[in-house]
Amino acid sequence: MPVLERAKGAIMVQEGCSAQEAYETLLERSATAARTLVEECWLTLGAIRPARRRRRRRGETGRDGSVFSSAQYLVPAESTPRSAAPGTDREATLLLGRLGLGLASVEDRHDLARCLLEHLSQGVEVGAVLIYVGTDDGVRLTGHAGIDSVEAVRWHRLTVGDHPHAHDPLRTHRPLWSEGPEAPEAYEVPEETPRRWPSRAWLPVDTGGEVDEVVTVLRGTDRAFTPTERELLVGAVQLCAGRMATLDSGVPRRKPSVESVQQIFDALPGSVILLAPLSAPDGTVEDFRIEAAAPDSVDVAGRTGRRLIGLRVLECYPTFAGTQMWKGYLDVLATGRPFASEPFTYEEVVSGIPQHSSFSLRVARLGEHLVVSWIRHDIEARQEQRLAALQRLGNLGWADWNLVTDTITWSPHVFTIFDRDPGLGPMRLEQLPECVLPEDLPELTKAAQQLLSDGTAIDQPFRITTRTGVRHLRTVAEAIVDADGTPLEVHGFVQDLSGQRDAELALLSSERAVSTQRGLLQAERKVAARLQQALLPLPTGPVTLAGLWTNAFYHPAERGISVGGDWYSAIELPDGDALFVVGDVMGHGINAVATMAQLRFTAKGMIITGSSLTDALTRLNALLMHIHSPGERHTTATMIVARYHPADRTLTWAQAGHLPPVLVRDGVARTVERPTGILLGATPTPRFTEATLRLREGDHLLLFTDGLIEHPGQDLLTGLDALATASASVLTARPDSLSRLHASMARPDHRDDVCALHISLPPASSEE
Repeated sequence: MPVLERAKGAIMVQEGCSAQEAYETLLERSATAARTLVEECWLTLGAIRPARRRRRRRGETGRDGSVFSSAQYLVPAESTPRSAAPGTDREATLLLGRLGLGLASVEDRHDLARCLLEHLSQGVEVGAVLIYVGTDDGVRLTGHAGIDSVEAVRWHRLTVGDHPHAHDPLRTHRPLWSEGPEAPEAYEVPEETPRRWPSRAWLPVDTGGEVDEVVTVLRGTDRAFTPTERELLVGAVQLCAGRMATLDSGVPRRKPSVESVQQIFDALPGSVILLAPLSAPDGTVEDFRIEAAAPDSVDVAGRTGRRLIGLRVLECYPTFAGTQMWKGYLDVLATGRPFASEPFTYEEVVSGIPQHSSFSLRVARLGEHLVVSWIRHDIEARQEQRLAALQRLGNLGWADWNLVTDTITWSPHVFTIFDRDPGLGPMRLEQLPECVLPEDLPELTKAAQQLLSDGTAIDQPFRITTRTGVRHLRTVAEAIVDADGTPLEVHGFVQDLSGQRDAELALLSSERAVSTQRGLLQAERKVAARLQQALLPLPTGPVTLAGLWTNAFYHPAERGISVGGDWYSAIELPDGDALFVVGDVMGHGINAVATMAQLRFTAKGMIITGSSLTDALTRLNALLMHIHSPGERHTTATMIVARYHPADRTLTWAQAGHLPPVLVRDGVARTVERPTGILLGATPTPRFTEATLRLREGDHLLLFTDGLIEHPGQDLLTGLDALATASASVLTARPDSLSRLHASMARPDHRDDVCALHISLPPASSEE
């Protein structure tokens, strides 16, 4: 390298030393200052520029006192970013530098092994270095240092080992670290190896895609290789790879395979593939198969990289046959002369849509294969179209500012966002505060300081005024900085969020309205629940009324404000009879609770004062017909009202559109036939009749509301049958029998209140 030789000459003149000493001096300086060797050479020759201007501190403003002053952020044109310092430590840098200088004088692989041993033994405790070349069944020794000729015979030819955790470095291209007597081996080593050389390293040599040589490092200590030592050994072998490729030692190399070609392709940019000819029975080439492909290869159908491997040319591109390019393939295969096509257009139908693409091809022969590379000329145009569509759909545009050349670039959509005439060019930094709303300027100022002074990326919303009104914008930007942290370029995008902001404001207004409505509904529910609790005290347990064992059950639906109108009454009348009432008002909420209260108290009052059951239902119907407000529908309700005479054990009852009671007698449950009666509030001239039921000892009678059996998609008869079946086995004179019955009938889709009244005539001799 000319710069290295000139720098060495300068050191020799200044220090009066030899070339070797001058080289080591450069290495020492570069390692100490954390620079690359090339940087140190340029510094020595005085070609590196002076130190950069002082970096502006955060919060410091320009001469005009404004953060939005372009001049304070500009970088002198001669300022360029300095290369990053190497990541290796000082000792490793010096060792590899001396090794690189020593490699220049090696003549064969034995010299190379001695050079490696000499330099590596200073930092890694290396005892021997062996160099092998791959064979069909293992490796063969081609150079060694640190072992005598007798031991070299035992290490001369090694076969692939059968250890379950071993791997062949030539095949895997990865180092193998054999540390300890039970460590895995790449190959079958001499028997005394674990005792003589406890730690071993097998390092594959990559000479440009092919890996057919391996360097073996042996050392007599059982200490494992540290991460730093491993990195140093791998770096040393990589340093030797170039020199090994130039040595003419007569080492036979294996024939390049498709796998080795693929390894080379993996490091190549652009679109490159390897084609294998496919011949017909008569020997003519009828197609080509893709055997290897570079990662960046992409065809007209969008297939990339290794997805192309295995495809056939004419199967994927049938219109390619017979073209000038196809003839070029065949001519290169026959003559070996490379072929380069003029740009041509290829049409491919993808998902029924014709696609036209422009290509240029280059074809060369490699053995019995063809290497084909191509350039697609329409990619840039398509990318520009996609970028324009992205900016339009996202309502955003990009902007760049080069602080070295003071060049500002806007995409077309940024002009649309700022409502700025493109003829005026991009807006200068000084002009930005003029269109920003004053209340947003302090936060935008802080973001500008972070980005342009400190190089910190920003994501900042702000508003601007345009001819069409206020717009809500968002800018996201980052800075490219030099080694000192001074921004050199700024890249970012601006997005118009006005439509989104309007939607957010509308949503916020809607949420506030919903929240207000929710508060009203919750308040109504609390009032309704308290009113219901006051008007309908929940049952506390079984009671005895006129000789009957009586128990009540109430379970609210508990859905939103669904406080319902289900109720019951069970009282003993002044004459010694017992009154039982179960009812259900249509609907939920405060109106339903208020109606329930009127019906509950009115019914009890009328019967206590001497009204018959049917007369009470008639009057309650008239009440419902007149309590509604003008313009509202009539409220309806269902009810069962029953009076028990203990003297003859008869239960006289009437009903208004209510479900029939369930009677369990002698272990058999059935529904009781209902007397005539229509639901309350349905007609101004209803007709009600009474029915009488004589109870026996041990009978269980269940009065209930429809919430107990009503389920979506199920008719009432099915529900009544299920209730009768459950009642026969569950209803007993136990306090929890009603809750057990409800549990057996409940479903996840329960939507209504449940109210039930259990009446039982205990046996005279004993209790159940």
